[in-house]
Amino acid sequence: MKKIKSLITKYPSLKILVNRYIVFLVLFTIWMLFFDNYSYLEHRVLDKEIEEIEDNIQYYKNEIKKDSIKIKELKNDDRVEKYAREKYYMKRDNEDIYIIEFEDEKKAAAEKTNSNN
Repeated sequence: MKKIKSLITKYPSLKILVNRYIVFLVLFTIWMLFFDNYSYLEHRVLDKEIEEIEDNIQYYKNEIKKDSIKIKELKNDDRVEKYAREKYYMKRDNEDIYIIEFEDEKKAAAEKTNSNN
């Protein structure tokens, strides 16, 4: 105790730091910023998650718009037939389909499958 008093007399600015209210306030602030369940660090993590979720919401809204446009297009019988021919290689009873693949497309498809694995 004598050492603290001698330090205070030497350095009067330490008197403020030794005040019990100031000490309590500093400890309380440190506790609230770092150790509490509702700490500043926890809020930063939660804010990042919220931003990611909002980005996902926007992405899915855009995808829904694109899909709804495609659905509207597929309500037309001609569009359904065109889609079935392009995607699933469907054909009419009296016709033949020949699929022509270029080497560049094969290489690109092979590279794409290799990069996904």
